[in-house]
Amino acid sequence: MVQYNFKKITIVPPGKDFIDIILSRTQRQTPTVVHKGYAISRIRQFYMRKVRYSQQNFYEKLSTIIDEFPRLDDIHPFYGDLLHVLYNKDHYKLALGQINTARNIIAKISKDYLRLLKYGDSLYRCKCLKVAALGRMCTVVKRISPSLAYLEQIRQHMARLPSIDPNTRTVLICGYPNVGKSSFMNKITRADVDVQPYAFTTKSLFVGHTDYKYLRYQVIDTPGILDRPFEDRNIIEMCSITALAHLRAAVLFFLDISGSCGYSISQQAALFHSIKSLFMNKPLVIVCNKTDLQPLEGLSEDDMKLVMEMKEEAMKTITQAGDPNEEGVLLTMSTLTDDGVMSVKNAACERLLEQRVDVKMKSKKMIDCLNRFHVAVPKPRDNKERPVCIPQAVLEARANAAVKEKKKLERDLENENGGAGVYSASLKKHYILANDEWKEDVLPEILDGHNVADFLDPDILERCEELEREEGLRLEEQAAQEAFEIDGHELTQEQKEILSQIRKKKALLIQEHRMKKRTAESRPIVPRKFDKDRKFTADRMGRHLSSMGVDPSSAMDRARSRSRGRKRERSLSRVAADGDDMEIDGQQSNKKLRLRSRSRSKSRAPEEVIPGEGFKDSEQKKKAIKKAKDATKKRNKDARRGEADRVIPTLKPKHLKDWGKFCRDNLVKGGFCVTTGTDTPLPTLASCVIVAFLIVPIGLCNLFDR
Repeated sequence: MVQYNFKKITIVPPGKDFIDIILSRTQRQTPTVVHKGYAISRIRQFYMRKVRYSQQNFYEKLSTIIDEFPRLDDIHPFYGDLLHVLYNKDHYKLALGQINTARNIIAKISKDYLRLLKYGDSLYRCKCLKVAALGRMCTVVKRISPSLAYLEQIRQHMARLPSIDPNTRTVLICGYPNVGKSSFMNKITRADVDVQPYAFTTKSLFVGHTDYKYLRYQVIDTPGILDRPFEDRNIIEMCSITALAHLRAAVLFFLDISGSCGYSISQQAALFHSIKSLFMNKPLVIVCNKTDLQPLEGLSEDDMKLVMEMKEEAMKTITQAGDPNEEGVLLTMSTLTDDGVMSVKNAACERLLEQRVDVKMKSKKMIDCLNRFHVAVPKPRDNKERPVCIPQAVLEARANAAVKEKKKLERDLENENGGAGVYSASLKKHYILANDEWKEDVLPEILDGHNVADFLDPDILERCEELEREEGLRLEEQAAQEAFEIDGHELTQEQKEILSQIRKKKALLIQEHRMKKRTAESRPIVPRKFDKDRKFTADRMGRHLSSMGVDPSSAMDRARSRSRGRKRERSLSRVAADGDDMEIDGQQSNKKLRLRSRSRSKSRAPEEVIPGEGFKDSEQKKKAIKKAKDATKKRNKDARRGEADRVIPTLKPKHLKDWGKFCRDNLVKGGFCVTTGTDTPLPTLASCVIVAFLIVPIGLCNLFDR
């Protein structure tokens, strides 16, 4: 089944934007730097790549437009005629034809200019050919700008069209304007069609969906139709005519028997007879709406006669469709009071379903399928009754299941006792007591003349903490015993001694680290801007130490030395004097002494030989460094420059780079070339003479300046 989704069509850009998109993409996706010093083959490829890339982008964009827009001859006739009514298919085909022609012209332009670029003899000529090629392509796109704008308008309109499946089960609603078609649509589907008390509120096709017998039905609300010649009908009316002509659907023709729509029954009957040819071979139901204002029985004889004539015509079409049943051809309803709405919907869906099944049963494919089927109907062999045999165990299990009471859940209890917000679940019913009747008892404050609170242990929290500490000690002892075991085997006495020494050393390291953290060096220094009241001073520290009976002189000297800009090194004797801060169990920290006594390392020159590097002397190291630099020079130079880099090198001849080197290389002594060791030819001699005439005046000027 083909699904038509016009919302997926790509946006068609205007002509100017189209050109900007392609040219900017070409500039970004192709190299941008070329020099006349390049080989001519490289220059040709540079510009040929730009022309070819632009042509491919133009071709892809235009091909996308042509492929995504539907071809009127290949789609369903309903959509073909609908697009013709809305946009005029001749203009539509002409616009797509112009796009196709432009695509072919751009391909031909690219082919011609690529052939010319293949024989370009200079950078300037190749560049001119590239500019001409892109310019002609852009001119072609500019000429089709009106067609692109027209197709974009069509795309926007087509994206707003409803997604209608012409092959599915469809119910079509038609009639005069303002007879209640949209109101009926809103009642039976979830569509939200605008309903107003004036004509032509619905200006296009609206689609909704409803269910009947577990099948999905498509309901289409059409704009109102007026009784006038075919040539005088506008686009809104032609949408309804197109749907009636091409969709295989059950048709509901609405009649406003009250006349409140502004059209009499005779006018509505005339419309019915003018379009009855569109109802052939389709289930037709005539719906008399607005019975709350005018019942069907209260019509005049003339109006009743017109309604009966429409019923007879409807019966003819249904008879031709193969359904002689007269029931459900003429129905009454009122969308205001919902009287008869569902009966109309069910009648239309039932007639459509019967007609589709009948058509399928008469098709050749169904006949071929029925020839392969055989339905076997068993026949009784005798008159003996053979009841169903059910095992006795199964019967007993069913009886027990029926007798057994279903366990009540909290939800059931909640519903029985007032529902949510009223029922409160009891938390005491799960208590485990000797007697279940005690569960809901209230805990007394006084029992047998005694206060219950007096019998509670006031030290219960302390006892619990004591038990926890005891449990913790027991676990530590157990862990200590297990620590002397490896893989379940107990350690020997020697292994236990080694393990205890390791743990003791670890404890000493931890203690030393903690003492380092407690020293004044590791404490944060208070900046002076935060010590505005001068609370943290050396004098205050000295007075505090003196009050404690400690000599503050050494501490004061150490604090003053630390406050200087450059940290002074401490001698071993001074460290020994202050050793009380660094002694751990009577031993002095040798590591800290080494750290304090160590002087700053000196800087080394790059060529200085360090033991273990593998060089004999500094000269050998210099040569190795120079060779390493020379080896990486060319690689670094190649890595810095690429084809697409925006770099303009200094493209100068060799004799303009270094005059001195040129002159030295071409000096002639008695007609003998120093560089080659042979006799110098005449052109070289002439060039040397010219250079001499140029250099001598410069040298004389420099001499006179001195």
